[in-house]
Amino acid sequence: MRVSTKFRYGLRALVDIAQNQGKGPVLVRQIAARQGISKKYLDNLLVSLKNAGLVRSVRGAKGGY
Repeated sequence: MRVSTKFRYGLRALVDIAQNQGKGPVLVRQIAARQGISKKYLDNLLVSLKNAGLVRSVRGAKGGY
């Protein structure tokens, strides 16, 4: 079975967010650095995940996912 890069990166981002749950919002740049994913690509991917209801975003200086 073949899975797309977008799917793999999305899953990695979801796992990263889940592993850091309870520590406050996770910054996109932190996820990108840990997972080796472009921040710009991850920004777009997380918006799609947010629109699908899979993640919540927090706005502001201490914001994240």
